[in-house]
Amino acid sequence: MTSSVGERVAPEHADPRRWRALAVTQLAAFMILLDVSIVNVALPSIERELGVSAGSVQWVLSGYALTLGLALVPAGRLGDTLGRRRMFLIALSAFVVTSALTGAAPTIGLLIAARLLQGVAGGMLVPQNTGLIQELFRGAERGRAFGILGATVGLATAAGPVLGGLILAAFTGPDGWRWVFYVNVPIGLVALVLAARLVPSTRVGGRRDTHLDLVGTLLLGGGVLCLLLPLVDTETTGLARWWYLFVVSAVLLGAFARWESRVVRRGRQPLLDPRLARTPGYAAGSGIALVYYLGFTGIGLVFALFFQDGLGYSPLRSGLAVTPFALGVAASAVVAGRLVARIGRWLTVSGLVTVTVGLVATALVLRHVGGDAAAWAAAAPLLVAGLGGGMVTSPNITLTLESVPVEQAGAAGGALQTAQRIGSAIGTAVLAAIFYQVLVRTGRDYPVAVYDALLCASGVMLLALLMAVAELVRRHQTDRRAALPLPEHAAHRV
Repeated sequence: MTSSVGERVAPEHADPRRWRALAVTQLAAFMILLDVSIVNVALPSIERELGVSAGSVQWVLSGYALTLGLALVPAGRLGDTLGRRRMFLIALSAFVVTSALTGAAPTIGLLIAARLLQGVAGGMLVPQNTGLIQELFRGAERGRAFGILGATVGLATAAGPVLGGLILAAFTGPDGWRWVFYVNVPIGLVALVLAARLVPSTRVGGRRDTHLDLVGTLLLGGGVLCLLLPLVDTETTGLARWWYLFVVSAVLLGAFARWESRVVRRGRQPLLDPRLARTPGYAAGSGIALVYYLGFTGIGLVFALFFQDGLGYSPLRSGLAVTPFALGVAASAVVAGRLVARIGRWLTVSGLVTVTVGLVATALVLRHVGGDAAAWAAAAPLLVAGLGGGMVTSPNITLTLESVPVEQAGAAGGALQTAQRIGSAIGTAVLAAIFYQVLVRTGRDYPVAVYDALLCASGVMLLALLMAVAELVRRHQTDRRAALPLPEHAAHRV
């Protein structure tokens, strides 16, 4: 297997501050991921206090996801070029400022505008996180670092609904929802001070290539925008209004691929090197991430709709009901990160089997158990599903990026995150649509709706499982060919 540039660096040359730097970057990542799940519980309060429609307030959530997805790859490339510490500090500062602006917004228009800017800041920071892990850690340590990142994802997912419910319970006035955004300010300021002291300033090989590929940035940004816009706006207008944007997206992304190949032939640095597609494990891992997040992300929305609208749970109680899933992700991600160097893609396969079994069991439980007992009955299968999810998230990041040259880690990590965001947008739209359609067809039978939605998510997990098995077989065949002795006539030529 081709080694990345980072793997050729001797362990004794590793930066001694790397673990403290990782702790700081995970604090920032926790804040950004928290800002997705914590806002879910505040949307009804924003709708009520600002006197706006559900479609308008939906953009507080969707707009953030949209601009975050648009910023990932260009920001990753800027980190590769200008230095990841510099980009990390800029992005973190911007996130603190935009969080304050979001909390202070007096109208829905200004609130949405601030959230769009906040998404850009978050999208600028996320690829610096994975890039710094690629740059600072080597070998088995890198798997452990990505395991911690996976645990951060799980904890942020678990804490978001619970913290959101606690904040709304503590600040009961008309402006109580604003503290959901203000909470980022003290967290961000602490992270900013620590990052300035602890995150090292490094640039791979001392390279100072300042070519930023603006044409590629515009083509990719336009393609991703046209793909994500219909998906994030499906709650208000449906896909029918925007169908033509999928065609425009395909044209722009095709033009982007051709342009990037042209940039490479000219000897310039592309936004996203097309040769990454031939890097062992990268294309397969990105595909697995896209499909996994397609089935994974919409589950949270389905659970919120079921527990709150179907069973009458409060936002806080609804968040606590799904906490076993997120805690399972956090716990297993740390363990899986330590094992990925020894077990490899088998971890992903095992995790996908486990999460599928857990989701099917959860669907069966919620179909037949209602009321107050539903949350307790679903706790064990949700924990199983979460344990499987943690075995997918962090190992897949490690295996996808393990052969990527460190000087391309930011852009490659940004592209991987973009695949996850696209999968998240599609999955959220599709699972929510299935849930609502079943409700209409059955006369608002919530147990049947959550059952059907979770079974569809399980079917998507099975597709990701098939992709992981195919990649496992391919790796096994590649390793076998590499271990075979050279033919006699070839050996004589050597």
